[in-house]
Amino acid sequence: MDSLTENAHKFYIDGHWVEPATSEKLDVIDPATEQSICTIAMGGPDDVDAAVAAARRAFPSFSQTSREERVELLGRVIEQYMARAEDLATAVSSEMGAPPKFAAKAQVPAGVGHLMVAKGILEDFEFEEQVGSALVVYEPVGVCGLITPWNWPLNQIACKVAPALAAGCTMVLKPSEVAPISALILAEVLDAAGVPAGVFNLVNGDGPTVGVALSSHPDVDMMSFTGSTRAGIEVAKNAAPTVKRVAQELGGKSANIILDDADFEAAISRDVVGMCSNSGQSCNAGTRMLVPADRMEEAAAIARAAAERVRAGTDGEGIQIGPVASQAQFEKIQGLIQQGIDEGATLEIGGPGRPDGVDTGYYVRPTVFSHVTNDMTIAREEIFGPVLSIIGYRDEDEAVEIANDTPYGLSGYVSSGDPARAATVARRIRTGNVHVNGAGPDLNAPFGGFKQSGNGREWGEHGFREFLEAKSIFGATS
Repeated sequence: MDSLTENAHKFYIDGHWVEPATSEKLDVIDPATEQSICTIAMGGPDDVDAAVAAARRAFPSFSQTSREERVELLGRVIEQYMARAEDLATAVSSEMGAPPKFAAKAQVPAGVGHLMVAKGILEDFEFEEQVGSALVVYEPVGVCGLITPWNWPLNQIACKVAPALAAGCTMVLKPSEVAPISALILAEVLDAAGVPAGVFNLVNGDGPTVGVALSSHPDVDMMSFTGSTRAGIEVAKNAAPTVKRVAQELGGKSANIILDDADFEAAISRDVVGMCSNSGQSCNAGTRMLVPADRMEEAAAIARAAAERVRAGTDGEGIQIGPVASQAQFEKIQGLIQQGIDEGATLEIGGPGRPDGVDTGYYVRPTVFSHVTNDMTIAREEIFGPVLSIIGYRDEDEAVEIANDTPYGLSGYVSSGDPARAATVARRIRTGNVHVNGAGPDLNAPFGGFKQSGNGREWGEHGFREFLEAKSIFGATS
C-alpha cells in the first residue's frame, strides 16, 4: 500500500489527489496497540468548497449518462474493489480494530455487497412511469454530501456511494477521521475504475469543521449521514437554511424479546454472541434483552455462559472480538458499565477494566447485566460496546411496551417457538427493522429507523430512491 501513505496527506478532488488547503494532520490510532499507524490531512472549508465545486461541475454530464454506462461503471468498481480486498481488510483491521478474519469475512464483503445490489437495481429500474395524464420521471437529486462513521466503514460508505453512482448523482465524502484509511483505498478503487472526474470526491476532516461546511453548503442538494443521534441533529440544523434533503441513519437501543415459548438456550446463546459481534459497535445491536421475569435467573445463567465463550483479545480460545475503536469510546463504555453497577443492576460477567491478561489496547470485557429496569442508564443510552442488559417482563403486552419505551427505533429482535407469533409481535415494535428467530439482514431490504434513529432508508431499492427526485411532466407520455 505504498501509494496510501502518500495519499493519506491528500484529498481526492476532481479526479486527482490534491494538496489540502490546510496544514493540519491527525494521527490514526490502531486501537489494538494504541500506536499511530499513519497521519492524515485534515481539511477545512476551502477544501469542501473545491470538492463541492468539482461535484457541481460534473453533475450536468454525469446525470445524463445512460443506464448502460452506469451499469458498466459499477461493474468496473466491483472488479477494482475485489482486487483491493486484502488491502481493504488490512486497513479496517488496523484503523478500527476488527479482527483480521472478521474484517475479511464481514466488513469487506458488506461493502461490495452494496455495490452489487445497486448494480442489479439499476439494471431493471423504471426511470419513467405513466401516472394518469402525467409522465413521472425519476432524476438524480444532485450533489450529495456523505458523512460516514467508523464502526462499519466500508459498509456505510458503500451503501451511500453505490446508489448515488447508480442514480447519476455526484458526491463529496467525509469519512470518519477515526477510520479513514479504508475510505482512501476506496477512493483509489473508484479512480482505477474510471469514475469520471468530479463525480466522487473525498475530503478528510472532523465534524465541526468539514462536516459543518459540507452540510451547510448551498451547492449541496442532499446530505446522507450515518452516526450518532446527537451529530445527526447538528447535520439537520446546518442543512435546514438551504432546505436540502437530509437522510439519516442514527443511533439505536434495540430490544430483543425472548418470548416464553422460545428455545432459551439456543436463542439467548446466539444473541449474546451476536450482540458482541464487531465488539458491540453496531447501531442495530440487540443490547436490551427482554425475558419473562419469572425466568430471569435461567436467562442470566445462559447469557453468562455464552459471554464466557467470547474473548476480547487476539489470543486464546473461543469467539474473538477486537478492541473498541478509540480511547474515547473505551472510556465512555467503562463509565456506563460502572453506572450500571452503581444503579443496582446485577453484574453477571465482565465489568470495568480490560480483560484478564490484556494490558494494551481498547479491549472491553464482554459484559452482561441482569435484573435491569428500563429506566436505568444502561437501558436508555446507546453504549456501543459488548454490554447486554437483561430486563424482565410480565407478559407479551408488557414486553412490547418496554421494547417501544425508548427514543430510538432502529432495530429489534423476537424469538418464539411459533414463527407466526414472533412475526405478530414484530409488527408491534416501532422500529425500522426486526429480526425474527435469528434471521440475518438482507441488503436488498430497506434499512433505517423510526423516531430518533433517523429518517429515510438505505440499502436496496428504497436506498436507491433516496438519491432520486420525482418530476411530473403533465400532458407527456412515455
